[in-house]
Amino acid sequence: MPLPQLIVHRHDRRTRTLITLVGEIDLESAPMVHASLEWCLRDGTRTIDVDLTLVTFCDCSGLNTFLHAARQTTVAGGTLRLHHPPPMLTHIVRIADCEFLFAGSRSVPLPPSAGDTAAAPRPAPPHRSVPPGSVLSGDVR
Repeated sequence: MPLPQLIVHRHDRRTRTLITLVGEIDLESAPMVHASLEWCLRDGTRTIDVDLTLVTFCDCSGLNTFLHAARQTTVAGGTLRLHHPPPMLTHIVRIADCEFLFAGSRSVPLPPSAGDTAAAPRPAPPHRSVPPGSVLSGDVR
């Protein structure tokens, strides 16, 4: 039996939820991400943190899922934050010019592109250096 290409962990803490994704997000696994984020909203969660530290690949299907979830969360009066996105997702977000959807989150770092000379260079954020579950402080049930 083949291993799943994506594993989803959900950790609830009061009105906040941490979704930790492990593996690849693509056309086949994006519906699982969508369902996980939708269940958070159905359960009344209005602050959703998505830890992408252990995501090895994310294509435009994943981006579309996150954009839809961000819109739904905003409509519900909440926030969706992506933490430690893989370089591929960061690149897709820049190409799609949709950084504004994640403006409330410092966790989606978008370094200046090669053509940006006005922006001061910043060190690249550490990727995959934070163990899963570290986004929320305190005890996670």
